[in-house]
Amino acid sequence: MTEWIGWVATAAFAGSYFCRGPVSLRIVQSSAAVLWIVYGFMIGARPVIVANIVVASLALFSIRRSLRKS
Repeated sequence: MTEWIGWVATAAFAGSYFCRGPVSLRIVQSSAAVLWIVYGFMIGARPVIVANIVVASLALFSIRRSLRKS
């Protein structure tokens, strides 16, 4: 029943390969990571949660850094 969110997260990560700009890429990556975090909580998988907290944090930091340079 909770499997669908994992599939949506997978599709979001796969879709990130079609992003042309670095900011849009990081937005899609961070969104997908948040979905993986939710999925990790739903299935009780701490490694999934922790790994994607790291990914989401780095993506959001990268977005912030890119926007400051603009």
